[in-house]
Amino acid sequence: MISEDLDIKITTVAKSKLDAAEEIELQFGKTFTDHMFVADYENGEWTNLEIKPFQNIEMSPATSFIHYGQSIFEGLKAHATDEGDILIFRPQANAARLNASARRLCMAELPEAIFINSIKSLVDLDRKWMPKGESSSLYIRPFMFGTEEFLGVKPSGRYRFMVILSPSGAYYSKPVRVKIETKYSRAMEGGVGSAKTSGNYAASLLPAREGFKAGYDQLLWTDANTHTRIEESGTMNAMFILNGKLITPKTSTSILSGITRDSILTIARDWGYDVEERDVMVSELKAGLEKGILTEAFGVGTAATIAHISEIGIDGEDYILPSVKDREFSNKMANFLNNLKRGREEDPNHWLFKV
Repeated sequence: MISEDLDIKITTVAKSKLDAAEEIELQFGKTFTDHMFVADYENGEWTNLEIKPFQNIEMSPATSFIHYGQSIFEGLKAHATDEGDILIFRPQANAARLNASARRLCMAELPEAIFINSIKSLVDLDRKWMPKGESSSLYIRPFMFGTEEFLGVKPSGRYRFMVILSPSGAYYSKPVRVKIETKYSRAMEGGVGSAKTSGNYAASLLPAREGFKAGYDQLLWTDANTHTRIEESGTMNAMFILNGKLITPKTSTSILSGITRDSILTIARDWGYDVEERDVMVSELKAGLEKGILTEAFGVGTAATIAHISEIGIDGEDYILPSVKDREFSNKMANFLNNLKRGREEDPNHWLFKV
């Protein structure tokens, strides 16, 4: 429960962009609401908490994060209930993960009260931007970066935390084709793979583009040492139904600990499913596909929630999975999570935060 009231200065726009728009184009991350939240860290404390009109930011060419990569972010969503209320899914978990990323990158940590109340205040102010439709949501992007001006490899002494909002539709419009990547690596043990930092995504762009040119929508990353263990899939954690069991790679310093991942595992166990968090080998996926006992494969994350995988490319050969309509677990879970986030299901874990 977040009870701390914060002194947030609020400056509103003179006229909303919505007033001039015939409709909102719901491409993921393309449209932004009227306002943004900003706070600055200096001399050991967070100050200047402010909501202001969405605008460009000005910075020195010597701003440290540009050169040395101290940049982290989170992603979460707000959904509308049938009664018109707004619910945010598990913001406390995102606050904790942001600080875990901050610790790994030697950045200032952000008090949970600032994280939660900045989002609550911003979403409340721009609540009319909430799109309608079962596949739509208000995507929330909190992020932090080093702002000290210097050229030299050391942690920044100043940071900026910001939140922006984007009304969005479905991240994927259809099931995805993926390739198991064995040439490039996303992360390695002891690195920053478990932090949600910008550099991890920059490193994935070239392999993803090569995969796209080969006809795949996403990659299934493997471990950097042997390329024999599945790690995660692009912007998502990966899960499989193999021989009737729900299996997923165990988290490590090279795998992001997904909040959607944790939610699905918790619910699956509550439902009585056999769940295994362990090493998932490329060889067992290949054998499972050949034997027909790998019946479901899907990515899980905030952006897509559940992204069905239709084909998996392994060593130059494509394996087709059963039709999406025949997938009992992932369809049931996708429907349940959508209804939970919209307040239609009981919330025994207290994951929903009402604005």
